[in-house]
Amino acid sequence: MRKKYLMGVDVGTQSSKVVIFDLDGNIVCEGKKALRKMVIPAPLLAEHPGDDLWDSLKAAFAEVMTRFKEDGGNVDDILAMGVCIIRCCRVLLKENGELACPVINWMDKRLNTPYQHLAAYGDVRYVTTASGYITHRLTDECRDTCANYIGWWPMDNDTWNWSTDPETMANCNVPREMLFEVVKPGEILGQVTARAAALLGIPAGLPVVATAHDKAVEALGSGTLQAGTALVSLGTYVGAMVHGQANVKDAKNFWPFQASIPDRYLYECMGVRRGMWTISWFCDLFGPGIVDEARDKGVTVEELFNREAASVPAGCEGLVTVHDWAPPAEAPYRKGVMFGFDGRHTRAHIYRSLLEGVAFRMKSHMDQMMAELGTPLQRMVISGGGANSDLFMQIFADVFAVPTCRNQMNGSAAVGCAINAGMAVGAFASCDEAISRMVRMGDQFQPVLANTRFYDQLFHQVYTKVHDHFDPILEGLSRLVD
Repeated sequence: MRKKYLMGVDVGTQSSKVVIFDLDGNIVCEGKKALRKMVIPAPLLAEHPGDDLWDSLKAAFAEVMTRFKEDGGNVDDILAMGVCIIRCCRVLLKENGELACPVINWMDKRLNTPYQHLAAYGDVRYVTTASGYITHRLTDECRDTCANYIGWWPMDNDTWNWSTDPETMANCNVPREMLFEVVKPGEILGQVTARAAALLGIPAGLPVVATAHDKAVEALGSGTLQAGTALVSLGTYVGAMVHGQANVKDAKNFWPFQASIPDRYLYECMGVRRGMWTISWFCDLFGPGIVDEARDKGVTVEELFNREAASVPAGCEGLVTVHDWAPPAEAPYRKGVMFGFDGRHTRAHIYRSLLEGVAFRMKSHMDQMMAELGTPLQRMVISGGGANSDLFMQIFADVFAVPTCRNQMNGSAAVGCAINAGMAVGAFASCDEAISRMVRMGDQFQPVLANTRFYDQLFHQVYTKVHDHFDPILEGLSRLVD
């Protein structure tokens, strides 16, 4: 019997990736294409240039299908594809399905308010998400997953369908006729059209399967279903989440989102906006001077920094970073802070302090979420490119004082896509079977007691008091420079 395959389509803030798996979770091949730099047409606006989401996907598909065919793969043996596209974007489409304006990214201030039509948009027929848009490009269907509508959308998280409450519809300012139909994760959205198939090199008629928003799909693909197990997703936005059973209505320290498993929920606390962006910013800003050194040692600039920072003691000998590059709405004056400099500090201290700052910020949010849930944190899975760093993994284990692991494939959203796709076409008998076959656990990191004790003191005696002391200063600074 010929092997069968599943395809995961994962589009994030920085890149598009298409991965082909066999039914035992082995990666057969993958294609990846970086997205272009975000366009900032005015302060606090952020748009994807041109038709960049679709253009990058076409390149990723071309790469993966070329490799698949070169390795002797038969496209007719691909059973289905799951599609996971960056969450919290707003996409405006014309009647013919083309973009009425560039895709509005989640960092854009327009996403903080209900949809408002602008004359510059022209004729807008549909208001949808990035996943709805890509689904339409693949299938010509006006359908989307119900689990990617976060923010100003009239979505009923109890029924997993559009709200029937007139006040909710009015508040969101999008008439029902401008919205796509929605289905639950694991249901088929449509089939790949002949036009899209010819363009992408995939079979016409291939089922396109709904997933959820990107963090929820990562959580499924990381296998974090047990109580007390959390996923930390290291992306441009660093998020942390645990699975739950109920749509908690009065939560104070987390949001209950629809999970990538129908009728389950994902509890997500506040995260770090531009979290891994900050690490990339540091490497881009300070890395060029050591490019030759890294090349001579046969490593990337990031790995060279990781090696240097591994020799720096926990706590960076007093250098502390607070990640407020993207301030919250209730404190728009906040800015990133790095303090405690003295003559001992090197570029390695700065780099490690950035990593510790991400871990501390996530701890401050996750502690509150787990306390409200009444569930002690017992284990963490780290996903995303940052999980490749042994140093970063150990910092998380030490700061949180729990065993921390990464999967063999750190980009677990693609795995989650394949699980949803396989469930839709009957490749797996249950979600548990799908996870046991598709999710491959990787390295585990145990807390180092001495580091954990020091981090605990640094967190409670210094880090938790930073905003009380710096907010008045930064508010005054903001009045001068903003």
